Amino acid sequence: MQSLRSAVIALAGLAFVGLAAAFAVSLTLVVGALLTVTLGARILMGKTKRAPVYARAKRRDDPRVWNDGKGTIIDL
Repeated sequence: MQSLRSAVIALAGLAFVGLAAAFAVSLTLVVGALLTVTLGARILMGKTKRAPVYARAKRRDDPRVWNDGKGTIIDL
């Protein structure tokens, strides 16, 4: 009788471990599928190409010179 009870408890433990493993595998597959679909959608949508913005510096003929207390700064 004792060995029968031990066998039933062992089988119940194995069934629980099997169900937990199946749940973990299925959850991993679901998360992987969601990430794959999300990545695929991002790749297929693509990004619009932004137009470049050209900036031009103002032309100054005379350089700016000032002293900040640590040394003289000459801005060309």
